[in-house]
Amino acid sequence: MNWITNYVRPRINSIFSRREVPENLWSKCDECGTMLFHRELSDNLWVCSNCAHHMAITPRERFLALFDGGVFHDVAVPEPLADPLQFRDQKKYPDRLRAAQKSTAEKEAMLVVTGDMGRTPIVAAAQDFSFMAGSMGMYVGNAIVKAAQEAVRLKRPLILFSAAGGARMQEGILSLMQMPRSTVAIQMLREANLPYIVVLTHPTTGGVTASYAMLGDVQIAEPNALICFAGPRVIEQTIREKLPEGFQRAEYLLEHGMLDRVTDRRKMRDELISIIRMLMRLPPPIAGDLPAPTDNDADEAKVSVAPAQK
Repeated sequence: MNWITNYVRPRINSIFSRREVPENLWSKCDECGTMLFHRELSDNLWVCSNCAHHMAITPRERFLALFDGGVFHDVAVPEPLADPLQFRDQKKYPDRLRAAQKSTAEKEAMLVVTGDMGRTPIVAAAQDFSFMAGSMGMYVGNAIVKAAQEAVRLKRPLILFSAAGGARMQEGILSLMQMPRSTVAIQMLREANLPYIVVLTHPTTGGVTASYAMLGDVQIAEPNALICFAGPRVIEQTIREKLPEGFQRAEYLLEHGMLDRVTDRRKMRDELISIIRMLMRLPPPIAGDLPAPTDNDADEAKVSVAPAQK
């Protein structure tokens, strides 16, 4: 053993050895298979830059992009009974809830917030599909009711982003009762003459589609979002026929009059601002932070420029 073995060789190995790359730096597009740099993908609102495939996005990430300056305030939602049916399958229901809360860092499957979007105050609610498939339980029902009440109290429009696999089976009939509850909550907005806009994201299925997700004054969907009550595989097995290409996707529903718009996520903010201000009978949105120029401002500008031109 000498200094070459003890010092030089380890030093060379440390310089030229392959460095480990963190696993979270790259994400693979589910549609085209392109490897996308995590930071660029986040800046692009989790839309593939190669094929424009819309990946899953959390409610907080969505709200950060939608609200002015990324500033919004959570609205407290009344908490229901934790396990009303004492349900248990492979795991106890409370254990599943705790696991979902740990993995998502959220209390439940729906987030309700308030804030300004394009200098227009709104109330917004969004479902988190990563929280038990965004399933509709009593908490989600309470969240929709609270969102509607907050919108009526503040006289603001309500925008809801749906993403769900349907009702939550662990709450049985109590989860199904959220369908009429949410319908009554939407009626509160109707009676107050406040806009209710729904943005359907991938996927929106089951009892969610059969209730509040299809009751909007304006129905918008993200591209290629699956929107249905029963999934295409279930229908094919029932009728034993092959369904049309793109059946129950956003573009198919738009062609058949079930939707008003199919809008890219990157253009969603501007689209929503225009629609909200139109429905609230407000002036058109202004690009930038400066107020719109008036006729007096234009006259003053002409006077100030005239001497310089001479």
